[in-house]
Amino acid sequence: MTASLADVRAAAELLDGVIEHTPVESSRALSEISGTQVWLKCENLQRAGSFKIRGAYVRMSRLSADERARGVVAASAGNHAQGVALAARLLGIEATVFMPVEAALPKIAATREYGARVSLVGHSVDDALEHALEYSERTGAVLIHPFDHDDVIAGQGTIALEILEQVPDVATIVVPVGGGGLAAGVVTTVRELAPHVRVVGVQAAGAAAYPPSMTVGAPVKAADMRTMADGIAVGRPGAAPFAVLHEAATAIRTVTEEDLSRAVLTVAERAKLLVEPAGAAAVAALMASPGEFDGPVVAILSGGNIDPQVLLRVVRHGLASAGRFLWLHVRIDDRPFALADLLRDVASIGANVMHVSHVRTQGELAVDEVAIEVQVETKGPEHCAQVMHHLRERGYRLTD
Repeated sequence: MTASLADVRAAAELLDGVIEHTPVESSRALSEISGTQVWLKCENLQRAGSFKIRGAYVRMSRLSADERARGVVAASAGNHAQGVALAARLLGIEATVFMPVEAALPKIAATREYGARVSLVGHSVDDALEHALEYSERTGAVLIHPFDHDDVIAGQGTIALEILEQVPDVATIVVPVGGGGLAAGVVTTVRELAPHVRVVGVQAAGAAAYPPSMTVGAPVKAADMRTMADGIAVGRPGAAPFAVLHEAATAIRTVTEEDLSRAVLTVAERAKLLVEPAGAAAVAALMASPGEFDGPVVAILSGGNIDPQVLLRVVRHGLASAGRFLWLHVRIDDRPFALADLLRDVASIGANVMHVSHVRTQGELAVDEVAIEVQVETKGPEHCAQVMHHLRERGYRLTD
């Protein structure tokens, strides 16, 4: 069985009064960057902080009385965990969720607050899923898969119903892709309602299983699993969503960690919206490939559940990627006031010193030299180049 438009419409009826019909917001900044009109579908403002409640609730609402009595089990890095936990609370079902040991603490806490039992296991969603499968077989609890089920795909497809109502002239919908449930739901909906709309999936380059899978025509495991975007760090596509995306020849883009961090920063700074790295993947693709998407474009912000500590690192990474941070490695004479002179010269060009490291013991230094590392806040790449040029003109020896 494959989910259909009728299934998506039925899912929308089940979700009526349960989920938020999240807004779409136009973004002038992203429109200028990408060269076409951009709208943001704000699923980061959804209940439990992501789109996952849609598919989880639809799947669980269709369980029999016997299945509900046995409880449910799920595996997730955080967003599906919260969606399952909230759906279970709303439906009066006992839930157990397996999460990776490195899962973000706020996601773990929120899942527990919704009433689910949480077990931390392994180092990835795939590890957690293995434990969830074993638990299901041992206890009889019903596995609520994060993406590989037609009910889940139908639930996620309700996002596309809303988009087509909110932006009737949409030409392209850009979707973050992990296991593929969200993208498959969107494709299922638009191919019947609006076949002219192009759907583009986006994966993190460090955890991209879909491109090789689409090439060989079957789900294959990703060669690597290193990305800050834990919400889409899935090692192998789901069979059900892959079948939908492969049949539709859905385009899949990949984005770098720098692209993701820049996107998180841009959405926060210009759209005033807080999203996690996975949630910003669609925006990252627009920013990385300006002019390549026909508009109007709707980029789905799939989630906003981000650990504040991770947010701090991502923002710093994004500032560096955008040329707003500069790390200077300078050799200066070991004499009084030499460091003060350096900092004064940095300030004179309008750069703001954030951190200074003063080292006398590096082996490559001459006996009368000191190595200085200065972290500087700048106004962008052009300003970085001006700072470097100014310091070289002043006679400083920049080693990097």
